[in-house]
Amino acid sequence: MPTVIPVKFKYAARDLWFDPEDTGAVEADHVICGTERGIEIGIVTADAHEITDEEWQEMCGEAILKPVLRVATDEDLDRADQLAEMGDEALPTFRRQVAASGLDMKPVGVEYLFGGEKVVCYFSADERVDFRQLVRDMARELHERIDMRQIGVREEAAIIGGYAHCGQELCCARFGHQFEPVSIRMAKEQDLPLNSTKISGACGRLMCCLRYEFEAYRDFKGRAPKRNAVIETPLGKGKIVEYDTPKEQLTLRLENGKQVRVALADMEASEAAVKKSEELNCPCRPDTAPRAALERLATPEVQLALAELDREMGVVSEEQPVNTDIFVEAPKSRRRRRSEVPAEVVEEPVKEETPEENAATRTRRRRKKRAAEGEVVVAEQPKPQIPRTSRRVHTSASEAAQAQDQAPQAAQQKKTRRRRHHTTEDVQAPQPTKAAMQKPSDEKPVPKRRRRPGDRAGQQAEAQAPQVRRPQAQRQQQQHQQQETDSAAAKRRRRHRGNRGKGKGGAEGSAATTSE
Repeated sequence: MPTVIPVKFKYAARDLWFDPEDTGAVEADHVICGTERGIEIGIVTADAHEITDEEWQEMCGEAILKPVLRVATDEDLDRADQLAEMGDEALPTFRRQVAASGLDMKPVGVEYLFGGEKVVCYFSADERVDFRQLVRDMARELHERIDMRQIGVREEAAIIGGYAHCGQELCCARFGHQFEPVSIRMAKEQDLPLNSTKISGACGRLMCCLRYEFEAYRDFKGRAPKRNAVIETPLGKGKIVEYDTPKEQLTLRLENGKQVRVALADMEASEAAVKKSEELNCPCRPDTAPRAALERLATPEVQLALAELDREMGVVSEEQPVNTDIFVEAPKSRRRRRSEVPAEVVEEPVKEETPEENAATRTRRRRKKRAAEGEVVVAEQPKPQIPRTSRRVHTSASEAAQAQDQAPQAAQQKKTRRRRHHTTEDVQAPQPTKAAMQKPSDEKPVPKRRRRPGDRAGQQAEAQAPQVRRPQAQRQQQQHQQQETDSAAAKRRRRHRGNRGKGKGGAEGSAATTSE
């Protein structure tokens, strides 16, 4: 069995095998090798290993295995860098000559071989190109032996490099050194949109990564039930609506519209499905999702549905709710202990009204009635009343004595704060006649005045407003109403609360109004 070591060159599409001999080259070493084109420098991608004769025959056939000359030294690396710079400088010349010749080709790169045998010019084109005149022009320009080599668009993308739709470096430039055929069937198998802009790479061809997971998708779909198939579950029938191939799960839509994900490994095949697969001589596909598969989901909706199903089947009895779980006791009020309050418990009984008090109450009612009729009533001084209570009051002896001393003072204070009701004679203004209320049809309606607080019944607004010419009868009627209103306002006394004649609403304000 021969021993080989793979070496990668810059403009080569795949790794090439060489005989390591006694050089001791290992992975990531730069080595100098002899190829069909001459001496070149490359990098080792893996350690030396043995292969079988069958693998050699399949990969290389009748080719001869060439040896590795030596491991590159520092001088070799410096020369390789110098040749790479010369190739970059020669690329603009190559492009200029291609544009001058008018050929349908795209220059990709220029490589100076390590041994100096020749200069290789790489280009891409859709069809074969006659570049004999271009070779003469390039040789005259660079003063080197020129070798033209056509490459494909995939190799061009691998040489130039870049980033794909996924945000990662191109697979062909990073590790995909062997180009395998990719078909549109692979995209269909993975349920990808058949949009050329979404499944094409930087080279304009189908993406190489479509082949990576193609075998996994094909294997999963060969074992899983087909899409839109009906599956039996403990919660009723379900329909397969979606595949999750990386996780090997199926999405089922139940009869109630809910969707659940079930692992393919948890599903089972019924006896009818096994019998049908034997008759048709095809692989058996599961068609039942057992209860254990749904219990593993651990979702609240599924667990509640299974519990309801158990109650309907009588497997689990319905549990009665515990009152302590539903009703919460109200927090108890914090009361002081009797030991902490060295006081006497004094119970004040409800005091019944005496005949004298009942008579006083009737007298107040009669006084209110007479005040409503218009009579002047002199308010009597009310007697202090003892508050009615039936509660138990915890007081000490000293506090009780102090309360008895303060009772007359509180009654006197309440007596001074008692409201006084002032009544006046009801002066009714004469109602206008029906003839006075009717307006002549030929006159324009007078706009309604809006009263505002503090404007003396609209007198200021009327003085400032422009005079409107009215009929004499109407003006006399309004003057008569105004005089009666002023006389009634002079006799009317306002009702005051709390200020006892002090401030804006007191007796002083009433006197001022009366004098006006």
